[in-house]
Parts: sequence; C-alpha cells; structure tokens
Amino acid sequence: MRRSLTIVGLVLAALAPAACAPNPIVARDPVPAPGPEEAYRCHSRPTVLNGYWTDCDPVLREPAVVVRSRG
Repeated sequence: MRRSLTIVGLVLAALAPAACAPNPIVARDPVPAPGPEEAYRCHSRPTVLNGYWTDCDPVLREPAVVVRSRG
C-alpha cells in the first residue's frame, strides 16, 4: 500500500509542471468595451446593510471641443 502511494505521488509530481502552460489562457470579457463616443451616467442610493442600488443609463458623450487661438 505504501509503495503504491509513493508511485502515485511520484507520477503526480512529474505531471504537475506539465499542468502549467508556457502561455496561460487569459479569460476575456464576452461583452466588448464601449466605444469612445459612449458613456454611462450612474445614480446610486444606499440600501440596508451597507448595500447600494445603482442605476446606469447609456448616454452619448459630447464631442470634445478644441479651442485654438493665435498668440
């Protein structure tokens, strides 16, 4: 019994480095990030037990204004 446990332990120890891939798989978010013209306006209000209820509404971001002057 002790010999079989030793063999099983050695096999598992030999396979442990093989479980770590050189390029690990990174989980990706299935929902893509919003574009630069999209924004969200959120409102939060407290609830019981230190919780918060949050409502977010998508809004269009205002275009950036660039002021140029000659000086």
